[in-house]
Amino acid sequence: MATEATGAEHAAETGGLVFHPMDQFIVKPLFGGDTIAWYTPTNVTLWMAIAILVIFGLLVMGSSRRAIVPSRMQSIAEMAYGFIHKMVEDICGKDGLKFFPYVMTLFMFIVTANFLGLIPMSFTLTSHFAVTVVLALLVFLTVTIVGFVKHGTAFLGLFWVSSAPLGLRPVLAVIELISYFVRPVSHSIRLAGNLMAGHAVIKVFAGFAALTLVSPVSVLAITAMYGLELLVAFVQAYVFTILTCVYLKDALHPSH
Repeated sequence: MATEATGAEHAAETGGLVFHPMDQFIVKPLFGGDTIAWYTPTNVTLWMAIAILVIFGLLVMGSSRRAIVPSRMQSIAEMAYGFIHKMVEDICGKDGLKFFPYVMTLFMFIVTANFLGLIPMSFTLTSHFAVTVVLALLVFLTVTIVGFVKHGTAFLGLFWVSSAPLGLRPVLAVIELISYFVRPVSHSIRLAGNLMAGHAVIKVFAGFAALTLVSPVSVLAITAMYGLELLVAFVQAYVFTILTCVYLKDALHPSH
């Protein structure tokens, strides 16, 4: 939906242009109707299933033969595997590699959903806070549970800055505690906000493409924004993943 060419319509009453850049983010039932229950298949359900199938095809089917001279799909799968494996090892250390499957799953789901959202008439899963908040909360709960299971009450040392002057430590502890509980908010809003903003801007430029005088400029702007969104799609998945690794490092090594 991000690149719809018909993003504007002439309003009969005013003769002006009416943009609806946020319509692309509306959750709709797949089989009609207006009521959405927890069991109702929606466009979110559809594109989530497509994302899973794409990931399965890339990582499982694409690397099933394990040829010495890899195919393109196998090369992409191996590059993604090596990229995330090195990230987890560099940030979390050797003992963090047990979380590699989880981090790899996060990265592949987010980056796949981001790129699928750039297909015309598609739906951007990661533009919805309902999706990104769940992902961020899972990371938050995982980090917190691992921290207490591995270190017990010593995990609370994460909030006590022992290197600071004694008088400042209680103040810093409050700040650290607040920043810790704000993590899921910033983690989720950063991803959804960037994806939503970029797609909305593309839709606005696509609306101006209906006007003959500014159509060439609008097409150039759409092309430039689309190229930028390709970069944003990868960068936001990378940022979400590397922050997950940083948080896991706090759980594994909580002392300042």
